[in-house]
Amino acid sequence: MTREAEILSKQVICKEPGRYIGWPTIARTRTGELLIVFSGDRDEHICPWGKMEMVRSTDNGETWTEPVVIRNTPLDDRDAGLLQTSAGVLIASWFTSIEFGANESYQKHAQTLSQEVRDRWFGHWIHRSTDGGATWEEPIRVVGSAPHGPVELSDGRLLFLGSGTFKAAGLVAEVSTDQGLSWQVMGTVPTPEGIGLGEPHVVEAKSGKLIGMFRYGTRILEEKFMFQSESYDGGRTWTEAYKTTILGYPPHLIRLEDDRILMVYGVRVPPFGERARVSVDEGESWSEEIVLCHDTSTDLGYPASTQLSDGTILTVYYQIDKPGETTCLMGTRWRLGDGK
Repeated sequence: MTREAEILSKQVICKEPGRYIGWPTIARTRTGELLIVFSGDRDEHICPWGKMEMVRSTDNGETWTEPVVIRNTPLDDRDAGLLQTSAGVLIASWFTSIEFGANESYQKHAQTLSQEVRDRWFGHWIHRSTDGGATWEEPIRVVGSAPHGPVELSDGRLLFLGSGTFKAAGLVAEVSTDQGLSWQVMGTVPTPEGIGLGEPHVVEAKSGKLIGMFRYGTRILEEKFMFQSESYDGGRTWTEAYKTTILGYPPHLIRLEDDRILMVYGVRVPPFGERARVSVDEGESWSEEIVLCHDTSTDLGYPASTQLSDGTILTVYYQIDKPGETTCLMGTRWRLGDGK
């Protein structure tokens, strides 16, 4: 417990014994149901078998269903994002990878994948559900990718701030005006020369200002300070991304009921764990770091948050629960102070 926040509970949400889980996103639906999507049933961090899976809670996160597979392509399905629009449509995002082919253990499997299969499934994707996630429509290819997917803006548009590596380079802002059926790139984020950024997320502040945060691509963990950019015209133009003093990655941002901006992220240098910061001035400054949990491994993170009906916050992430186990899906429920 700190002056800024009170940790109420921690829980294991989903374990798949002997299997690896990674990169979750949580969403609270209009009916109050909690949904979490993630990449599960994996051998390890990089393997061919990743599937998009989902768990549900109807009691504010006290209990959770067993995982259900919502997408399993012939490639590695990774980094599941989730959004429910104001119209009730669920939008789940992910990307597929063939990086496992560089691992000798999976080379034979990689050789079984035809070029036709690779061309069909390699890329960045979203798919939609209009029945609460019971069934999902056919995948729709998008330009950009980000671990936590698109967001809905106050004008009803869907905005996907992502890393575009297939049809476009750099950081792209895509928009959908038809509930995710089609997407158009409407802007890009300028970056300083020689700086590689990725895994972004974005939030709309009360004024309409968009705040984008980005993972810094350096391999030196101690230098992975996040970058930030803003848009004042709905995502068409962006300020040049600039380096912050926030060490960690990747970001997930939400606007709380009192209009403060909450950002959560993982830290893979000692002391390892999940962290949060808050902004009361629409991203002009950020609070001191709030510790949500500790860990002893660098294989952790990708946290995402939602605010519950009682005002508390549930942040979910992947982490190792007990020494010798593979990663699992975990959560911290906490309460943010008033900042005074």
